Amino acid sequence: MDPLNQFILFLVSLVANIFSAFSGGGAGLIQLPVVIFFGLTFSVALATHKVASVALGVGATIRHWKESHLQRQFAVFILATGLPGVFIGANLIVGVKGSHAEIALGVLTASLGIYSFFKESLGQNYQPKNQNRRGYLMGGAGIFFVGILNGSLTSGTGLFVTLLLVSWFGLDYKRAVAYTLILVGLFWNGLGAVTLGFLSHIEWSWLPALLLGSLIGGYIGAHLSIVAGNKFIKRGFEIVTVLIGAQLILRNIFEADSAINLT
Repeated sequence: MDPLNQFILFLVSLVANIFSAFSGGGAGLIQLPVVIFFGLTFSVALATHKVASVALGVGATIRHWKESHLQRQFAVFILATGLPGVFIGANLIVGVKGSHAEIALGVLTASLGIYSFFKESLGQNYQPKNQNRRGYLMGGAGIFFVGILNGSLTSGTGLFVTLLLVSWFGLDYKRAVAYTLILVGLFWNGLGAVTLGFLSHIEWSWLPALLLGSLIGGYIGAHLSIVAGNKFIKRGFEIVTVLIGAQLILRNIFEADSAINLT
């Protein structure tokens, strides 16, 4: 890839990961479609994007480490329930065309933002709940399902984790975003990258720009989420989820229309 395209990829990755680190997910909204547009197949683009997304987790972790209030046992719970789903999802997606699934995911993602918008008090205060066997069982099942989506479709699934932590476990947005960026960005995406790397192919020549943009963008976005209040993070979450949902729906509808016109 020539230097100009590398620079374009860096800017795309930087912007995508700033928004993602601030709102708790969504880098795939911008980064993955652009990588596909540059000529990679879906599975190769997904594997390459996953590797770059690990840098988002690294950048966010560096900024969040001293500021966050992560509980070790709860973090282990999120990893233990989510990582098996990521592995399953990565194995399922290789060679599978997911247009219908992406439209359904788009509708569901947009609905997250709409739900949050009409719940003004959601995620504004730290009010732990469902911290019992039933709560962990149902919440763990939800995290496992999101892990499958993360390993396969990847676009904005960190947002699902953020809202699940807020709505089911009672975390405020700032705390939920910290869990998502560190655990999903670093560990979930790391496992997804390794799995897809074995099953598909990683375009290593594209990674310097993507990794640098993800690392810097992750740090800047994490910084913004720390200094901003829960209300601003909540609005950022809502905007990103609606944009991701619309992008997933419209992209697949236009692709379907183009295929029909060609035939």
